[in-house]
Amino acid sequence: MYPVIVLLLLLSLCSPSFAEKIYVVEREREALSVIEDGKIKGEIAGLGNLNHATVKFNGDFAYVVGRDGFLSKIDTKADRLIKRINVGHSSIGFTFCKGIIAVANYSPKDVVILDEALNILKKIETGSRNVGIKCHDNLLIFSLMDRDEIWIHDCDRGVENVKVFKTKGEMPFDALLHGGVYVAGFIKGGVGIIDLVGSKYTEKVIKAGGEITFKIPHFGTWGVVGKRAFIPAVGERRLHIIGMKDFAHQGSVDLIGIPVFASVSPDGNQIAVNYSGDKEDFISIIDVENNRVLKDIEIGKRIMHIRFSNNSKRLYASSYFENKVKVLDTNNWKATGAVDVPTPSGIFIMR
Repeated sequence: MYPVIVLLLLLSLCSPSFAEKIYVVEREREALSVIEDGKIKGEIAGLGNLNHATVKFNGDFAYVVGRDGFLSKIDTKADRLIKRINVGHSSIGFTFCKGIIAVANYSPKDVVILDEALNILKKIETGSRNVGIKCHDNLLIFSLMDRDEIWIHDCDRGVENVKVFKTKGEMPFDALLHGGVYVAGFIKGGVGIIDLVGSKYTEKVIKAGGEITFKIPHFGTWGVVGKRAFIPAVGERRLHIIGMKDFAHQGSVDLIGIPVFASVSPDGNQIAVNYSGDKEDFISIIDVENNRVLKDIEIGKRIMHIRFSNNSKRLYASSYFENKVKVLDTNNWKATGAVDVPTPSGIFIMR
C-alpha cells in the first residue's frame, strides 16, 4: 500500500510540471539545455554566441541561429549537434520555405539560401542589412533596412525575385506575418502592410490618443490574439492594443513596469508579460477578454523569457540570476516545479 502511495506522490510532483520537451538557451555557455519529464535530459554545447538566439523546429530537427552568423542543425531524437555552418558575420533571423532555409544577415549584406542539410545553394546580395524574413506559401519575403524596400522571392522559381516594394516609411527594422499579410515596422513609427494574395501595399501610422504616435517594438515581443495585438510599449508601463485588420488603436492596459514580452497562451485566454528594469523579477497575467491585469507575481531574479505550455496549463519562466527555469500552474498561478539551468534565457517548446 505505502509504496504505491509514494509512487503516486512522486508522479504527481514530477510529471505534470514539465510534460513537454523544452530547449532552453544557456545564454553565457553557448549551449542549449534539454528538459524532459521534469529534469535535465542533456546539454547541446558548441553552438556559439547565443545572445538573442532563435530556435525553430522542422520535423525531427531543431535549427539554431545566433548573432555570430552560425546556423546549427540538431537531431531532436538524439539531442546532438549534426552540423554547424557559418552563413555570415551577423545573422538576425531565418525561416523555412518550400524545402529551403533562408537566413537574413546584417553582415554581409545578403540573404543566404540553404537546403535542410545546411548546404548553401545561393546568396541574394541586397546591399542592405536584412530583417523580417518570413515565408507564405511559396513566397519568401524580407525587408531591407538601409534601402527602405521589401523584397518578395518565389521559391517555386529558384528563389527568384518577383516583386520589390519601395516604402515611404524609413528603415524597416522587423516584420510580422499574420495570415496572408506581411507587416513591416519602421524605426520612426508606422507600418508597411502587404496583402500577399492581392500583392497590394499600404502604409499606416498607428496613433494612441489623438496625435501621439507610439514607437513599435520588435514584433517578436507582440502578443497577437485573433484580430488584436497586445504590444509592449517602449519606455512606458503599458500594453497598447491595436486591431490587426485596420491597425487602429483600441486602448491600452496599464502595467507595473516596462514590458518586454507579451506571451499569449495557446487557448488565447491569457497573456503573460515580463519586464525590464525595476520590475524584472515579476510577471503579470492579463485577461484577454476584459483587457485587465489579473495578477502580478514575483517569481524569480530577472525573468528573461516566458512561454506557455502547449495545452495552456503551465507557464515556463527563465530566472536568469537564479539559474532556474520555473513552472507555474495557470489555474492558480502557484509554482509547481523548477529545473536548474545555467544562465537561462530563451525557452523553446517542441510541438
